[in-house]
Amino acid sequence: MRAANYKKGLELTDHSPWAQAFWDDLVPLKNRVVEHQVFVEMGAGTLSLPRFRSALLNFYPLVENFPKYMALNLAKTQPGRYPGHEESKNWLISNIKVEQRHAYWYQDWAMGFGITLEELEFVTPPPAMDAVNHYLWHMGRQASLEEGLAATNLAIEWATGEWSQSVVKGMQAYQENGVATINRHSMAWLRAHASYDDAHPHEAMELIKLTCVDDASRDRAFAAAAKGLEYYILALDHCYAESD
Repeated sequence: MRAANYKKGLELTDHSPWAQAFWDDLVPLKNRVVEHQVFVEMGAGTLSLPRFRSALLNFYPLVENFPKYMALNLAKTQPGRYPGHEESKNWLISNIKVEQRHAYWYQDWAMGFGITLEELEFVTPPPAMDAVNHYLWHMGRQASLEEGLAATNLAIEWATGEWSQSVVKGMQAYQENGVATINRHSMAWLRAHASYDDAHPHEAMELIKLTCVDDASRDRAFAAAAKGLEYYILALDHCYAESD
């Protein structure tokens, strides 16, 4: 029976009142990421090359480490003992490999803007841009499963999937200005996140609904998602202020 449920995938359900309030209360923070000047100017094709390169370079550790953060959450699952852990285990296993593939596609995007693979692999982001990585690692190592899912797969993927949709259309301007190589390889990461990742935050929310069995766990998960978005904003603010 479990194998049959796994093959069907994760079923999305209507939100109960607490879940709808949880989602709605995160929207303002999520929108501050999606509507950040970094992504507004990327989408318009006007973000300066130094800022663009800084964003691509210093956010690479977040992308490269993302499947590792998910693996930390996977290690916490105890199917059969706790609600939602079986579903979370299957979902994380099926998506970790996908996220690893996305890291390679991100490399192609960065290299399209003249960043070398060596620069990506040895980058040391400034503290304000690296704080999100420390936070997600902490959530994966020490927090509950629902907190880890909320911080990573809800907060980070929700915002990223939405800003990717607006940024796709601005890439051709950089090709036309001769500062980037835009082709199907350098666009693969953006296009994947603008379409495929649409479902991920909804699926993560479904897992949170399954694993959060009382008000205390719901409050912890909400706080984890909110702080993840706040760290995302902190990184973007620093990138925009310091890179030009």
